[in-house]
Amino acid sequence: MATDLKLIVEMVTVIGAATVGGYVANCLKQPVLLGYLLGGMAIGPTGLNLVSGEGDIKVLAEIGVALLLFALGVEFSLKDLLRVRAIALGGGVLLILLTILLGGSLAYVTGWVDTIPTAIFLGAVLSLSSTAVVLKSLIERNEVRSLHGRIMLAILIVQDLGLGLMLAVLPALTQPSDVIGQALFKAVLTVILFLGGAIAAGIWIIPRLIRRVVRQGSQELFLLSILALCLGIAVLTSKIGLGIEMGAFVAGLMVSNMEYADHALDRVLPMRDVFATLFFASIGLLIDPLFLLNNIWILLGLVTITMVGKDIIVTSLVRLIRYSM
Repeated sequence: MATDLKLIVEMVTVIGAATVGGYVANCLKQPVLLGYLLGGMAIGPTGLNLVSGEGDIKVLAEIGVALLLFALGVEFSLKDLLRVRAIALGGGVLLILLTILLGGSLAYVTGWVDTIPTAIFLGAVLSLSSTAVVLKSLIERNEVRSLHGRIMLAILIVQDLGLGLMLAVLPALTQPSDVIGQALFKAVLTVILFLGGAIAAGIWIIPRLIRRVVRQGSQELFLLSILALCLGIAVLTSKIGLGIEMGAFVAGLMVSNMEYADHALDRVLPMRDVFATLFFASIGLLIDPLFLLNNIWILLGLVTITMVGKDIIVTSLVRLIRYSM
């Protein structure tokens, strides 16, 4: 099959499976996200083997994540972040550290892992949550603008920043302390330089460029410029180790304070929904039911630690910063 035709067939297959799965899930009063995952499993390598989890579908799925986080940045302005900065910065950082301590300690004490660096790595994995999944759930429930929705998303943004630091530090855990220190310094410097450059561009460069495009009176040029901004910054952050999610979100923040923010959001939302569906279905392509069954007790233990442990930590932090239950 020709490469270009193969991509079209795979894309149609994934969207079709996600549509069927989402429809069934919705009929059963379940989140459509669950249907997307099951639809992906059904056509993936461990199911009917119609589509693999790699290649062009993976690229399209990453575009979906970028558009999802870009739209969040447009809706979730810098002012919204500053309103919940205490729980976002203080609570978000403490959540990561305490989850690493809890998850890593339990894994090491129970013998799931046999070295401290491995325990820290596992704890770091458990400390993170999927911004895309939580955002999709909040969108379905129409709770993105609620107080608890803003708090959740602000903490997730801090986690995304923390991921950049983890990717730099975790591989160096088995190295001498000076190597770890250098890796941490480099990662922090990268974050600071990127955010500083993004703020400068968002104030002096991006608004002027967008206004020039708008003056041309072309809807197509406006949409293309918005997509180029979103995906371009996402690629940049991916290259420097911060992930495409952070770049896309920052690109959305750049647009959020402009007079054309609502128009940009209206143009991007239909594309966001289609590509985001591809992303969630592509996660299903990677799930192996036999692996889940063979490791069911370990996985249930990890899920319990994540749900119960993080629930206790988050609730305590929210109460500490004087938010209501």
